[in-house]
Amino acid sequence: MTDRGFRDPNKSPIPVDKSPFPARRPALDSTAYVNGSFVPLSDAKISVLDRGFLFADGIYEVSAVLDGKLVDNASHLARLERSVGEISLRLPETVERITEIQKELIARNKVVSGLVYLQVTRGADKGRDFAFPKGDVKPSLVMFTSEKDIINAVSAKTGINVITVPDIRWERRDIKSVALLAQVLAKQAAAEAGAGEAWMLQDGYVTEGGSSSAFILTKDDVIVTRKNSNAILPGCTRKAVVALAEERQLRVEERSFTVEEALAAKEAFATSASLFVQPVVAIDGKKVGDGKPGPLAARLREIYVEFAKATAV
Repeated sequence: MTDRGFRDPNKSPIPVDKSPFPARRPALDSTAYVNGSFVPLSDAKISVLDRGFLFADGIYEVSAVLDGKLVDNASHLARLERSVGEISLRLPETVERITEIQKELIARNKVVSGLVYLQVTRGADKGRDFAFPKGDVKPSLVMFTSEKDIINAVSAKTGINVITVPDIRWERRDIKSVALLAQVLAKQAAAEAGAGEAWMLQDGYVTEGGSSSAFILTKDDVIVTRKNSNAILPGCTRKAVVALAEERQLRVEERSFTVEEALAAKEAFATSASLFVQPVVAIDGKKVGDGKPGPLAARLREIYVEFAKATAV
């Protein structure tokens, strides 16, 4: 385990982002949704007293868009409902209405391939108090879109390097909280190292990536990924990939694995809504397999893309 992710206070920050992934910043003239209104993104604002801003008291989700349609969105919204339930936060709109808003944003912004981000927070109270608001404070709901060519990403063909960092997050990682500082530090460490992702380690075992689920393929052709628990986020893409693999009679084991096991594996890969299936070709500068994307990761990516296109709504 390295100590990356913890910055030396005497060291000057390195602002250069060396990540192989292209920027996905939404256009400032695009349309966002804020608490019942569609507004220009440049005018999208919430109160400084919003509890998401003050306490990270909120939940978020990201759904992929292909051919102007939402990919596996029901799974993402089911996870949203679970996450808000875990922190006693009510949704200000029904799931059906949230889906309508997502689709309206895709249409207004003419998104063919990209992402829809949504965030719900406990809203703005009259002041700053750690305890939940006692009055009738309506939760905030914000959404926006960004464009990304997920299918033709160069890194899907070349694979990515990952670095390892200590997992310094809280113990309820199954909740998709907007409190992402630990992941920010991990992803920044990866960017400074010229890597595409950071794999977080706890007690010598890989938990997950900064914004992805981690997989390996053993020498015995077993796909291994950590079992869902409070230690990791239950990835929607992870869930779909595991199901698609099992449908094809591929062996899958949900258990923890070490970096040493990953380096001894045939292949490694990561999954997420914004990556789909991404080959991992090196960990901390050491090759996985022959240091090139493996055939299983490539095939699982093809299978997932087929699934995404066939089921998108």
